[in-house]
Amino acid sequence: MRARPPLTQVPLSNRALPSLDPVPPPWPAAFEEVGTARLHVRRTPGPDDVPAVYVHGLGGSSTNWTDLAALLAPVAGGTAPDLPGFGCSEPEEGFDFTLQAHADVVARHIEAVGAPVHLFGNSMGGAIALLVAAQRPELVKTLTLISPAVPDRRPDPRRLSDPRMALAYLPLVGARVRAQLAALGPRERAAQVIKLCFADPSRFPESRLDELTEEHGARAGFAWAAPAMARSTFAIFRAWSTLGKASLWSVAPRVEAPTLVVWGRDDRVISVKRAVRTARAIPRARLLVLPRTGHVAQMERPVVVAKAVLGMWEHVEAGTW
Repeated sequence: MRARPPLTQVPLSNRALPSLDPVPPPWPAAFEEVGTARLHVRRTPGPDDVPAVYVHGLGGSSTNWTDLAALLAPVAGGTAPDLPGFGCSEPEEGFDFTLQAHADVVARHIEAVGAPVHLFGNSMGGAIALLVAAQRPELVKTLTLISPAVPDRRPDPRRLSDPRMALAYLPLVGARVRAQLAALGPRERAAQVIKLCFADPSRFPESRLDELTEEHGARAGFAWAAPAMARSTFAIFRAWSTLGKASLWSVAPRVEAPTLVVWGRDDRVISVKRAVRTARAIPRARLLVLPRTGHVAQMERPVVVAKAVLGMWEHVEAGTW
């Protein structure tokens, strides 16, 4: 039996990458039927021998992957769906917003795209991707998890850019707090998200803040957006409390795909202290921890993340991962 390589030995590709100057706009999007769901999906043109599928996190959308998808496009075209209740994807009636329900939708999307795929997930999307990879190994060629939402129950207010966000989905006081947050303008809310998710918010381009502001403004008009956020938040908390075989920690060892785990050392949402345990739990995983990086490394450090992903793909093809 071959010895497992050192956990933090992550090879970076020497492949030349496309320029991100000027900052590329979001990729074209269209609505697509996925089973009984109707998803808003962005598509990145490129080779589709093994396509990439990108799954965003709680409160995010397909636009969270614009830069990384652009950097990887010469090697793999991709799709980035807005999960039900997020972005522009209206949830179907009866959707329960559990991680498993989201994972089932992503699995059906992968079947439509053409499996196996290079599967990516950030935050809540990382937990969803973990479930898909463990439950449907035939759908996933490689797995990249960026600060996945593994159980992290720290009572630490520093993990939120606005302490009111911790109260927004609690009974009794939640409605009043949500009303206060809703009174903020779309640009203020967008800036708070970046303050929470970036180690250095000044790295977020002004054009991206304009895009995020427009997105927040649009979501304010969707009656289903706030309930989707609330129910998905509760679903994550419930998943973190689940023990036994259904626990995310029990699911991880069932992942067969070669896996890259990426974490920002300054992640205020899911602590980097969970990084080593996460990578050790997945049999073929290696870990890349990035300094001066927050919760969305694919947005804050897209070039180094792309080089690490390409390095994994090259070593998988060579049989050395």
